[in-house]
Amino acid sequence: MTQQVRQISELTPLLKKSFGFDGFRPGQEQTISQLLNGQSSLAIFPTGSGKSLCYQLTALHLPHLTLVVSPLLALMKDQLAFLASKGIKAASIDSTLKGNEAQTVMAGVRDGDIKVLMVSVERFKNERFRQFIESVPVSMLVVDEAHCISEWGHNFRPDYLKLPSYCQALKIPLVLLLTATATRKVKMDMAGKFAIRDEHIVQTGFYRANLDLTVLPVTEYHKNKQLEQIINQQQGPGIVYVTLQHSAEKVAQYLSQQGINACAYHAGFDSDTRSQIQQDFMAGKIQVIVATIAFGMGIDKSDIRFVIHYDLPKSIENYSQEIGRAGRDGLPAQCFTLANLDGLNTVENFVYGDTPEYAGIEMLLNSIKDEVISTAYDSKWELQILQLSNAVNIKQLPLKTLLVQLELAGVIEPLYAYFADFKIKLLKPKDEILNSFNEQRKDFLQRIFNATEFKKIWGSLNFDTLLQDKTIERNRVIAALEYLQEQQLIVLETKGMTEVFKINLNELADPSLCQTLSDYFKENEEKEIKRIATLVRFFQLDTCLTVNLARYFDDHSLDTDASRESGSVPQCGHCSVCRGQVAVLARSQENTPWPSDEALKQGMTELAERLSGKINQPLSLESYCRFFAGMTVPLFGRNKVRQLSAFGLCEKQRYQAIRDKLASLSD
Repeated sequence: MTQQVRQISELTPLLKKSFGFDGFRPGQEQTISQLLNGQSSLAIFPTGSGKSLCYQLTALHLPHLTLVVSPLLALMKDQLAFLASKGIKAASIDSTLKGNEAQTVMAGVRDGDIKVLMVSVERFKNERFRQFIESVPVSMLVVDEAHCISEWGHNFRPDYLKLPSYCQALKIPLVLLLTATATRKVKMDMAGKFAIRDEHIVQTGFYRANLDLTVLPVTEYHKNKQLEQIINQQQGPGIVYVTLQHSAEKVAQYLSQQGINACAYHAGFDSDTRSQIQQDFMAGKIQVIVATIAFGMGIDKSDIRFVIHYDLPKSIENYSQEIGRAGRDGLPAQCFTLANLDGLNTVENFVYGDTPEYAGIEMLLNSIKDEVISTAYDSKWELQILQLSNAVNIKQLPLKTLLVQLELAGVIEPLYAYFADFKIKLLKPKDEILNSFNEQRKDFLQRIFNATEFKKIWGSLNFDTLLQDKTIERNRVIAALEYLQEQQLIVLETKGMTEVFKINLNELADPSLCQTLSDYFKENEEKEIKRIATLVRFFQLDTCLTVNLARYFDDHSLDTDASRESGSVPQCGHCSVCRGQVAVLARSQENTPWPSDEALKQGMTELAERLSGKINQPLSLESYCRFFAGMTVPLFGRNKVRQLSAFGLCEKQRYQAIRDKLASLSD
């Protein structure tokens, strides 16, 4: 650090001067003082309790850039708006930037004008970004929603596993991890990945006294009426969470018909529509948002008075995050769960649908082997994720997880990523651009332009042609093009992200590799199904919900000496169990009727005929299960399988039951 570490007594005046706050919230001061002493830290604070301030104040007193990795655009935009309101220079590099906006941001970072830069973890794969970030000094890496790093946690994102190696490669001396939801196992896993010491983990407690938790057993038939009654008893804005996009629209429509100011929100809407709905809710023009989990991350509205789970959440972690959006102003807020077991199969199906088939993993490994053989054992493998996903019939997120597992097993090693397509638009005549440089640079640019096929406005650069000249390096070409864009001489557009890996032939030849990878995903599947079972058990507890929720996240602040000695659970006094209402959950209809065996056999024939000649192996039991459960996989999307009459025929049944039924039919 370039300056003397500030004493704790100095921090409060800095807080007042920079942010206008009179004092710190619990945990903030300790975290900031640790960081200013050069100690990497993990901060686990409840939702809405000021985690972001820990890096925002620290960043102002570090010599170089603070790089923030955030999982969602909405989170970035809200935090950037807050920093802008305090006159603090911050920016993001993301997919919404147009024209030369990214270049303007990069120039601001290079000049030291921008102190905080926010990006998604996927941005590190971008060769233009990597080249840029390697060229500027970074004082601190901040990982927001850091539980995404841990395979033991929820919302696991495989690319987050690479953050420790990125941090080392960029020689970033200081790390801050931020999350609201971490069990003890996840907490230790996160800290271990970044060598954060136990004494530098700051956990302020999960418990929030102003949240009242209620679990209401209710049949599917009575749900809408119950929902309407609850909302009519509430004052102020609220969020209703549902599992499926079409449910969001149906429930919002019902509430509107009852005279309630409600609006649906889900990822199926375009970004402009989502943005407008969010703005209207923030401004108080909409009272109730009926939303999938796409809504909420980064929603910093302090006066949300109620959160209602119309459907079961995905896990206890998701439940706690979602109710955590209520009552951030510290005033009382109500959290209701309209609970039955009808939606259990839907939540479970999300898990089963993400598990790659053994045949898909086998196809992936074979495609790597074929590539190595076809390139005369050059040991390099190139991929574009969408094309590969379609080729091996594995969804993109599990496919990314699979690639990370291959990295961790030493089978593949990332070399670099590049854009397959570079397009150039000249903003000044070519000769004028060339003549503004000395002879050496002019010659270099001339060779770039010679390798660019210009049509009316845009030109496509052919790297294969250009790089036949072994004196030309790809990195130097990209740097030259970036410079021309910074000088507003050209517009540069890139697409077709291609990742290049080195292949370890010995590891790839391991005969047990495919089974090992398949077992990894099956174990994860089992873990996620158990997570759902834990959630159902939680809602049916006969001891205090609030205390049990806090304990789940390793917060024992509500335990008394007496409860520790006796092993009992204290009472919070503001949950349905403490009010004597223990929930017993059931299915609205105990036995959902199965389609006839004939209908199932006819459906299997339909699917086999639709995919005949489209795949190079027999259809698996798993494919038929997904078809009847109404799940989408790349193979189904490409071949318009949803149009078949039997698609989703068993969507009301649990996945394992569908599997057992189809297995009995094929015996």
